[in-house]
Amino acid sequence: MKYDFDEIIPRRDSHSCKWDSADDSDVLPMWVADMDFRTAQPVIDALEKRAQHGIFGYAKVPDACFEAVAGWFARRHHFRIQQEWILFTTGVVPALSAVIRALTEPGDKVIVQSPVYNCFFSSIRNNGCETVSNNLIYRKGTYAVDFADLESKASDPQASLLLLCNPHNPAGRVWTKEELSRIGDICLRNGVTVVSDEIHCDLVYPGHTHIPFASVSEDFLYGSVTCTAPGKTFNLAGIQVAHIIAADEAILNRIDRALNIHEVCEINVFAVEALMAAYNGGEAWLEALKRSLYDNYTCFRDYFAKYLPHCSVLPLEATYLVWVDCSSLGLSSARIAETLLEKGKLWVNAGTMYGAAGEGFVRFNIACPRKLLIEGLERFRRVFGK
Repeated sequence: MKYDFDEIIPRRDSHSCKWDSADDSDVLPMWVADMDFRTAQPVIDALEKRAQHGIFGYAKVPDACFEAVAGWFARRHHFRIQQEWILFTTGVVPALSAVIRALTEPGDKVIVQSPVYNCFFSSIRNNGCETVSNNLIYRKGTYAVDFADLESKASDPQASLLLLCNPHNPAGRVWTKEELSRIGDICLRNGVTVVSDEIHCDLVYPGHTHIPFASVSEDFLYGSVTCTAPGKTFNLAGIQVAHIIAADEAILNRIDRALNIHEVCEINVFAVEALMAAYNGGEAWLEALKRSLYDNYTCFRDYFAKYLPHCSVLPLEATYLVWVDCSSLGLSSARIAETLLEKGKLWVNAGTMYGAAGEGFVRFNIACPRKLLIEGLERFRRVFGK
């Protein structure tokens, strides 16, 4: 079946956060992480069928929903999950907040690896904990973990959690088994629980393999919590569904209680149908999507190399979020983003959203039809091409 990822689908006036947040309708949004593509047809069909029923009461999550999650991770990631390890909630950010609440005390330290997903910082702060950054090492156009610094930060008796972004947003890295093993060994040795955000796990490109942190060893399985969702994979963020995976029964029970305290322990009728349809019938669409996304990345990278060589596009191993080193412009990340919005009507994310280690960078969302991608590139060039 042919999938058309070049069709431009108008999203303005659809109550879209991405498209309707700018006052100026000429602004091209390449910021928040949702895609400008329709989801897989089996998902649309399932939602249409459910809508036709016409009654939308409280949802009961059926066994088939748990089976869909377990089947997907077994097939796609060789990670075998038992049904009793799974909790459902409304999103990965609520999941992370509930996990932090469940597994920390106010004043505890939570380690992150900056530059990293900005909601990590707010989830930590909102639960009364302190963020400690094990900054990634930026060298030769890519990122690596600073293991010596991680050992130092993890050895602090107040450090209780590490929030791992796997694959990494915004750096685009897919952590290898060796890297995950070293991270896990350090955390286990120091009594630090790893909370692995794996929402981008399905958007990994050829030459790289996503390895769920919990799948590396039995010790890692019982010493970690995994938070993931079909939202990024199938463009379902607005459906609001995610799953938390924890094999340790005591940890799972504490998280379950935190979900109930936060009152994010129930998913809606459309979330149930969308998740099952995506995981049971969306694989062919996903493979076509990944080819289209990587073609977009190649176009993006080549355009910068030809017209904007003073800025460096980092390799993209996963996600559809491209991290660009613009430090040669001599401006702060915030000023670069402001100038692009003011002069180019192009909305991107400033690197410092992801921590101080993101200074000098900007993040682009390239999950859009090629025509819009090229328009965004040309707007950037008109502003900073000299």
